[in-house]
Amino acid sequence: MSAFSSIRQISWKCRHTWRTASYNTMWCLVGCSIGDFGTIAYFQYYNIDWPVIAIMSLAIMNGLITSIILETIILWRQMALTAAFKTAIGMSLISMISMELAMNVTDVMLTGGAMLTWWVIPFMLFAGFITPLPYNYWRLKALGKACH
Repeated sequence: MSAFSSIRQISWKCRHTWRTASYNTMWCLVGCSIGDFGTIAYFQYYNIDWPVIAIMSLAIMNGLITSIILETIILWRQMALTAAFKTAIGMSLISMISMELAMNVTDVMLTGGAMLTWWVIPFMLFAGFITPLPYNYWRLKALGKACH
């Protein structure tokens, strides 16, 4: 069965799966946001003059790292540290990368660069949440795999 046929065959109306996918996506967003926002804030606060693409690339990498660290800590309560880390590394990178890209593209589109302002953060968080959510739902429903 191809990925496209499994997309059509699953039910997109399952509230339980949407709730679980939303919860998982929210935790991923928290982890990604810590590294992403922290990096942008650092460059902004210290007025470091790097190209926007370099800041955003570093913010994306740091977001992925902090998401994996947060997930490892959360899972560590349920399993051994090495198993928690392996599970966190095995999370869906597609979900995390799409989340990071959505957040950073939103920032650049609304502010013109790598800038955190009080009004752009909710838009970045919304874009970061909504972008991977359907994929996380599909992954959970069709494959039985959660990103967390």
